Amino acid sequence: MGKKRKNPERVEHYDEAPPKKRPLTNPLPEGVHHYQDIEEVPWDIQKYWHQGYSIFSKYDDGIWMTDDSWYEVTHESVANTIAQHMAEAAPEGKSIIFDIMCGVGGNTIAFALSGKWKRVYAIEKDAATLACAKHNAEIYGVADRITWFQGDCFEILGLDESKKGNTVEALKAIAGSYGVIFASPPWGGPGYREAEVFDLEAMQPYPFSHLYESLQKLTPNVVLYLPRTSDLRQIAKVVGEDKKTQIVHYCTKGSSRALCAYLGDWGSLRLGDL
Repeated sequence: MGKKRKNPERVEHYDEAPPKKRPLTNPLPEGVHHYQDIEEVPWDIQKYWHQGYSIFSKYDDGIWMTDDSWYEVTHESVANTIAQHMAEAAPEGKSIIFDIMCGVGGNTIAFALSGKWKRVYAIEKDAATLACAKHNAEIYGVADRITWFQGDCFEILGLDESKKGNTVEALKAIAGSYGVIFASPPWGGPGYREAEVFDLEAMQPYPFSHLYESLQKLTPNVVLYLPRTSDLRQIAKVVGEDKKTQIVHYCTKGSSRALCAYLGDWGSLRLGDL
């Protein structure tokens, strides 16, 4: 178990376990946890538990997580930097951001905190994961800036032609006129680390080409959060070598954690150290 922090509100991120125990007043939804001691944590995610404050600096305030989200969530410092880059480089006239696979809310919260967007639309398929995201946004004080949707993002955004309706049509119109899209798709679990060069067409359940071609029907302005070892040749081939694509690695403590592909009409990114 990690040692206690003396001044947690002044520290941006820690690679240590959240140690503080406090009573939980209400039963959590099924599949949702707020682990307070490493003995509670399943063995296969204990190494992520030791990065608790790096993931959410407000973990002690009652952050909710699912077990899968410990290795899926974007660490807070990285999420904040991505949000800053997207705010600074957003194409002119774009004021709405869609986080279409929002997980437990790491990126969604950062987008809301950035102050750039008139509204953040967050979509998550899994009910327990979405419950975590909503709760975590409350902890960070940004829940009133976010509109939540539960369901398959392709259905909610009308990319599945079998799904139609007023809400679907309204979201498609907003995305086309005012929106940009951020997606942190599943990579297929922690096994992606074993690949020296990651095959983006092997991502499950959404290969890179499927994501790109689908989202382009809504807006050309898309940011995809991908494994750090992603095959950049595949990105160039799918997007088209004649189109501008910016690739940015996001690092913590000198090591790349992941990369983002900025696709579309983004301005030149001003980069610095995390």
